[in-house]
Amino acid sequence: MAKEIAFGRRMKGGEMRRLLRWCCRPSLSSSSSSSSFSAVQTFVTDVKQSGTKFLTQRKWDALVVGGGHNGLTAAAYLAKAGLQVAVLERRHVLGGAAVTEELVPGFQFSRGSYLQSLLRPAVIRELDLQKHGLKLLPRSPSSFTPSVDGQYLLMGPDAELNHSEISKFSKRDAATFPSYEQLLERFCTLLDPLLDTVPPERPVDQEALMDKWSRTKVLASLFMRSGHLGQEDMIALMELLLAPASKVLDNWFESDLLKATLATDAVIGSMATVHSPGSGYVLLHHVMGETNGVRGIWSYVQGGMGAVSMAIARAAKEAGATLAVNAEVVEFSVQQLEKDGGISTSLNGVKLADGTLIEADQVLSNATPAVTFLKLLSQNVLSEDVLRRIKSIDYKSGTTKLNLAVDDLPHFRAREHSGTNPGLEHRGTIHLGTDSMDDIDTANRDALNGYPSLRPFIEMTIPSALDNTISPPGKHVINMFVQYTPYHLKEGSWEDPAIREAFAKRCFNLVDEYAPGFSSSIIDYEMLTPPDLERVFGLTGGNIFHGAMGLDSLFLLRPIKGWSGYKTPVKGLYLCGSGSHPGGGVMGAPGRNAAQVALQDRR
Repeated sequence: MAKEIAFGRRMKGGEMRRLLRWCCRPSLSSSSSSSSFSAVQTFVTDVKQSGTKFLTQRKWDALVVGGGHNGLTAAAYLAKAGLQVAVLERRHVLGGAAVTEELVPGFQFSRGSYLQSLLRPAVIRELDLQKHGLKLLPRSPSSFTPSVDGQYLLMGPDAELNHSEISKFSKRDAATFPSYEQLLERFCTLLDPLLDTVPPERPVDQEALMDKWSRTKVLASLFMRSGHLGQEDMIALMELLLAPASKVLDNWFESDLLKATLATDAVIGSMATVHSPGSGYVLLHHVMGETNGVRGIWSYVQGGMGAVSMAIARAAKEAGATLAVNAEVVEFSVQQLEKDGGISTSLNGVKLADGTLIEADQVLSNATPAVTFLKLLSQNVLSEDVLRRIKSIDYKSGTTKLNLAVDDLPHFRAREHSGTNPGLEHRGTIHLGTDSMDDIDTANRDALNGYPSLRPFIEMTIPSALDNTISPPGKHVINMFVQYTPYHLKEGSWEDPAIREAFAKRCFNLVDEYAPGFSSSIIDYEMLTPPDLERVFGLTGGNIFHGAMGLDSLFLLRPIKGWSGYKTPVKGLYLCGSGSHPGGGVMGAPGRNAAQVALQDRR
């Protein structure tokens, strides 16, 4: 059987040992299920328990393959438009990577995604997610970066705090930072509307007057907004999009700790380094979001990130959607007919793992392009050119996720803290192993050579510092997003318990450098390497964005040139996941946009 979870439990005397559990059990304890999962059970149908008859009694207007947040978003919009739609989720719980699961009794973990900011305001507003239970917890300060020499940098939405903190390292940087933030705000104002827009590309097999008019409107709107930027700003935008993040930040600032703090946004979730051309766009992508209308603010979600998916699921259910779990789709059902001297391919449904055929007029895939086209679709359906482009998508990932239950907060040497209540340093993202941009680059070079970083850099968050619903009193949930860990190791394999334990200890020892005694506070932990992320969440290559976010794979080029508008070469099949425009993150935009395209085709 496949290995579902690998935990490490603290033993007497603080000694850590690995407990490998070779079973495919649900991550939620049956004896202590999470509140979010209990709520799901009231409106989600488990195919294992109920059978598939409720899915085969009709031909659906639309099926959504994959119950991640984008798939649920697409289903909500389709159902609101009056369609009969069903969501088919492979796992036992909805949410995809934006899910809350009880991995340790009493502790609720955001198992994959762990912060919110990118969720589109239109999705929150139009689906009335606050009514359906979404509660955002803004963080202030939002960032804490300690250094090995005992200094630290706190930053957040408070301009006075930022000025005071940055001044500790550079008066010049403190004076310059507001201008840097204002420039990024202008760039966001220019590009933000594109996130809610279907890319203005004519699918290679279509040409219609309405398509031409839609493309003209999108491009004209972009040019009009560009006119509000002066020449200097336009050049700065080109530099940000094309240059390495290190060059951009070196041009603005002189403090190593400040530059390293900002640079993490340019490489998080990727195999890129701060010196990679185009890494500046990923930095911009991560500041384009907002919380409660405030740009660039990241928040926790009460109840964990699964609460985002559950709010969308409730909206979909209220609109009439059917939601099914333990419903694994293994194949798209297609029919090929001769038409105008050629072969026309269209979709007529999906086949489940047990052989059940479910019929539908349209199917929206929330899976990665690789899973959609290379696993679920017969290889003789697509042309060699399309297949070649699909196979060339970059899914490299350097990310490992560690989910920890601890019995004490980390106590950082750089900032004295007494008592059990969280301090300012515990509220936001804690950057470790990033005293300079060179530290990030060195960690990346290890991975490029096939080795887990000897000194990884870590983004640590402690959501229980603001959310008291996810852990027992006095104890905490900790997320550690770690880079870099290659999918394939030059020596050994991630299946080797010794290799897994060695890397986990390497991460914990690094935290100990900044917060002595941290390792001894660990009650239990889960480690998800790139192959684990692929196996559990279906993320090809372990890539959290469903494919790299370089300039060669965005907008009109996502997922491939010629098919960026959510349609696919198979009539009736659409992409609605992060592998389509505008890309990764808990946004909901791909699901919303894809639903609009599917509805337009029906009209």
